[in-house]
Amino acid sequence: MGTFKAELYLEQMPITAGNFIKLAKDGFYDGLHFHRVINNFMLQFGCPHSKDPQSPRAGTGGPPHGTIEDEFPEEFKASNEPGTLSMANTGAPNSGGSQFFINTVHNGYLDWFSSGQSRHPVFGKINEGMEVVQAIEGVEKNARDCPVEPVQMVRITVAD
Repeated sequence: MGTFKAELYLEQMPITAGNFIKLAKDGFYDGLHFHRVINNFMLQFGCPHSKDPQSPRAGTGGPPHGTIEDEFPEEFKASNEPGTLSMANTGAPNSGGSQFFINTVHNGYLDWFSSGQSRHPVFGKINEGMEVVQAIEGVEKNARDCPVEPVQMVRITVAD
């Protein structure tokens, strides 16, 4: 649907952003599909089961065991503002892996430093192509919030 670019907060979030960079450079994300898209909330991505956009397991997986550090300390106080990249997790501390989401509205109640139940650390922000993110948000979804017409991430590249 287009290209967008993001700035990663590597200096402030070395483990979380570093994990994303490692997976991206290894090609882990290439060919995956957005498996959850909710209007006025977020776009979720990064499950290896989403290679098949029709898989009922899409949204349940992570990177192969032992390929990354899967502990994510609470590192940096950036809020879940529109366009930010935030690590998805199970709700338990240090349970992130490969899945992340792009906030399309301010979801401050998801901030890891909030008092809410669901807490997610921000590790980057879209700085070019937010209109592509908005176009993805607007696609038709099924009852599971999965795009009816699959939306694939062809490739993620990391500039040095």
